[in-house]
Amino acid sequence: MVIDMLVHPLLYGDIYKPGDGPEGFAFWEREYGMGHMGPMDWEEIEVELNAGDVQLSALMPIDATTASGGCFATNEQIAQIVAAHPDRFIGFASVDPHCPDAAEKLERAFRDLGARGLSLHPAKQGFAPDDPLAEPLYELCETYNRPVVFHAGMSWEPKAPLAQSHPLAFERTIMDHPNVRFSLTHFGWPWVRETVAMLLKYPNCYADTSITYLDSPEEMMSRLFTVDMGERWFERSFSHQVMFASNTPRFRAFKLKRALDAVPMPDDVRELLYSGNALRFLDGEE
Repeated sequence: MVIDMLVHPLLYGDIYKPGDGPEGFAFWEREYGMGHMGPMDWEEIEVELNAGDVQLSALMPIDATTASGGCFATNEQIAQIVAAHPDRFIGFASVDPHCPDAAEKLERAFRDLGARGLSLHPAKQGFAPDDPLAEPLYELCETYNRPVVFHAGMSWEPKAPLAQSHPLAFERTIMDHPNVRFSLTHFGWPWVRETVAMLLKYPNCYADTSITYLDSPEEMMSRLFTVDMGERWFERSFSHQVMFASNTPRFRAFKLKRALDAVPMPDDVRELLYSGNALRFLDGEE
């Protein structure tokens, strides 16, 4: 079983809309920084999921209303996709911390829309992770036992400074909320060692494999798992804190899965990487 913990469904036909409005693809293309590659109908999506042995995908919206004027998929759109294909998708919610009703929107997403966690991109949304305006959101996540996915490391989005995505920018928040599970996407790349330090120090901190690859996913995954921190760092010390994720549609899950299949590791550790850690992250169960 493979769970993809980072998917942006911006090309999915169920929610794809032409035009330059806040929900139109021209807006997403400009503000999210992606090329025109869609829309994709369900049959095409399913073929791609099956090619990567992906049984379940976590759909991540980003509410950048204040910073950009709209959302990269709304919470309602995410819930719509999940409702249409509940055996293949789970949905996260995103809210703009700058909005006075952000906490109310998040609680509604948890309570009424079935959102499994909170997706935040501080660099793109224009706030610091430890800004007091975000505190009510973390408190709700603890109350509802929902994890937080922080978009960290290399960010392709325009007007999303890399300095605000450095893994250490999230330390105060992760430290102050030990009962909330946090994930740093993209393994915080290029700050791999700093991300490893965060995993080592904070057991409520996770990371994922959706690293930007420069030449090929095979080369990037080989470097991450056998070079950057030595050959066996993952299986020896962090086998419970790293999750499979692709960052679809920018990178494809089947390519990343193929690359990871080539990385030597024990079968039980590979199972944790592909699905076990994601289940633990989502539900908080040992």
